[in-house]
Amino acid sequence: MFDDRAGKVLVDLLADWGVDHIYGMPGDSINNLMEELRKAQEKIQFIQVRHEEAGALAAASYAKLTGKLGVCLSIAGPGAIHLLNGLYDAKEDSAPVLVLAGQVPTDQIGTDAFQEVNMERIFEDVAVFNKQVTSEEQLSSMVNQAIRTAYAKKGVAVLTLPDDIPTEKIKNKVQKNAVMYETPALTPDTSDLEEAISTMEKAKKPIILAGTGAKKAKEELANFSDAIAAPVVVTLPAKGIMADEHPNFLGNLGMIGTKPAYEAMNDADLLILIGTSYPYVEFLPEDATCIQIDSNPLQIGKRYPVDIGIAGDAKKALTWFNEHLTRAEKRDFLEKYQERMAKWWEEMQAEEEQTSTPIKPQQVVHEVQKIAADNAILSVDVGNVTVWATRHFRMKTTQDFLISSWLGTMGCGLPGAIASKMAYPDRQVISLCGDGGFTMNMQDFLTAVKYNLPIIIVIFNNERIGMIKYEQEADGNIDYKTQLESFNFAQFAENCGGKGYRVETFEDLRPSLEAAASFKQTAIVDVCVEDEPPIPGKLSYDQITGYSKQTIKKLFEKGKLELSPVRKGMKRM
Repeated sequence: MFDDRAGKVLVDLLADWGVDHIYGMPGDSINNLMEELRKAQEKIQFIQVRHEEAGALAAASYAKLTGKLGVCLSIAGPGAIHLLNGLYDAKEDSAPVLVLAGQVPTDQIGTDAFQEVNMERIFEDVAVFNKQVTSEEQLSSMVNQAIRTAYAKKGVAVLTLPDDIPTEKIKNKVQKNAVMYETPALTPDTSDLEEAISTMEKAKKPIILAGTGAKKAKEELANFSDAIAAPVVVTLPAKGIMADEHPNFLGNLGMIGTKPAYEAMNDADLLILIGTSYPYVEFLPEDATCIQIDSNPLQIGKRYPVDIGIAGDAKKALTWFNEHLTRAEKRDFLEKYQERMAKWWEEMQAEEEQTSTPIKPQQVVHEVQKIAADNAILSVDVGNVTVWATRHFRMKTTQDFLISSWLGTMGCGLPGAIASKMAYPDRQVISLCGDGGFTMNMQDFLTAVKYNLPIIIVIFNNERIGMIKYEQEADGNIDYKTQLESFNFAQFAENCGGKGYRVETFEDLRPSLEAAASFKQTAIVDVCVEDEPPIPGKLSYDQITGYSKQTIKKLFEKGKLELSPVRKGMKRM
């Protein structure tokens, strides 16, 4: 390390940490680091994106999918600002990401130089580590500290690099530190576990809500659910931790969820939260005993009144429960909702198996299911497509579901697919996108083509921002400015050097999907779908009245609604 260029030291350290690729776009304030990356192509691949937002979203997706550090790079000023959306996605979904952000040379900082902005202030809210390198000697220590912090706090670490630093040789001896991070294995307190078992044995109607904290405990969760006779509901980003067709599974909760999940939550007398900080408390039981298991003590009791808190690893806690629990004999609550879920699947199947044109979104998901490999990764964009994918794609525990969960940013589907293929080249990657979400980052379809990434992008093309239309109508308003211009995404794919399939009739749907799956190229299947509202599994009174109001408004505006005059003294009913 002594007498090496600082840029070389940085690249070598990244490789030692296991970084094998970086997403970004070259530019003037990062070009000296780019030269070091050019020299180290055998160690670290640089993925040149068309927009820094796509690079940051890809880095966040890679981290969410693998648990390993995602890395992105940008110039100062506009490039750094473009990163923010993807970095907030990483922050909100607790994904470890490292940002290497360029800056003007050290002797120009503070002079209002071209593209100079206050980098530390820009990243202040989004980062768990946010520092500017001021000398080449401190670089190695700061790199290690940034990466350790990203892992420990499951967030974004930012290193701002003035462009002259990578070219400087490290002349003075620097203190060595370790290239390592040890994940703490938190063992729950035995007295808390024993108290929880006592509470479970008294419960008549237990229900489990599991989040991403249970991802490494899939088998343990299934066994635990069976032992206490509790149905399982999962949060959106945790889809796939229990197979959708598992007999104890009730799907998701809330606006994207199922009716049995909604009803079982209202009916439960014991709620067991596992690895989740579920924010929509209005969908949780109003008056139930609550046990919460979380590796982060700060999350316990944060959103819901908890009676027993278990700070520790979900896998360890569930393993202990499974070893000490007596299998519940009374199973009527579980069986009741197993029957209701079976009926729910029958209803969903009736929608999915229609063969009509115009094509319904449910039909598209059903046909995608048929071409999906057992180890497929599903990268889903945000919008109506989220609802259709969540409700109708029947995940296996060997598959992965990737989405922007807490931030809920449109445009995440394509970058997520790129990151998925970079992480797991031998697995099938399918991205489900609405036309609105896809166009937010569609320029990086060229990136997927450039790097020969065989991903299948299925676009639900209804020529509108469908979720916003639904939200406006649910509020009782007429949809306004939600229409989108017609666009042929299949032709766009061909122009970019990929494969494109335009689907306008149901008869063309399956052949197009099968063709896209058979070709080892980046492909778009552009499906013209009917504009259909993603009605929740359980409508609230406000939503019902909202739809009624917007229907009346439309009739008034069209002049088709006539009301009889109200007689004086008549009371409103």
